Amino acid sequence: MSNIEALKDMGEVITAALENEVRGYSVAFGELTLEVRADQIVKVLTFLRDDSQCKFVQLTDICGVDFPERAKRFDVVYHLISMINNMRIRVKIRTDEETPVASVVNVFPAAGWYERETWDMYGVMFDGHPDLRRLLTDYGFQGFPLRKDFPLTGYVELRYSEEEKRVVYEPVQLQQEFRDFDFMSPWEGAQYILPGDEKADEEGREG
Repeated sequence: MSNIEALKDMGEVITAALENEVRGYSVAFGELTLEVRADQIVKVLTFLRDDSQCKFVQLTDICGVDFPERAKRFDVVYHLISMINNMRIRVKIRTDEETPVASVVNVFPAAGWYERETWDMYGVMFDGHPDLRRLLTDYGFQGFPLRKDFPLTGYVELRYSEEEKRVVYEPVQLQQEFRDFDFMSPWEGAQYILPGDEKADEEGREG
């Protein structure tokens, strides 16, 4: 049996056992992806961990994806591994800015760190998380950096103030104007001498 066939068979097994919880599955790039109802994520991950045919016992990541044009703008994506079956699975749910997702810390303790990171970067709330606070940014940070509508410069910047002897937050002030760069690859035939190339021309003339 090929790997693709094995993944499809696993998808059929899971959707048959969880027909009310799983919206569907697909196989792409050598991985099985499940589309799951958000309110059933704990039940689905528990099944994937404990079922004798699945045994997806290792959670390797939880991340977010932002689609601002959708009503439910966020995908929350869980990646698991079944070492017995030598198989990976991706589980996707959808949520919006206001609706929390159930924490899966009680199913996979490692989810604690991943859920904190997803909250920090996207603002997705995880109901039942024992310590949901920022992980990568400062506790006073404003906004969620990986949302598509977050400004590239951020909202505030911090520096150490010698006068106040502490770190202070200030509105972002760009120290120089944005410059216009030509990002065309030199392999596409730039019509000017790139910085540093003038040496090669000089050496060629001398030779």
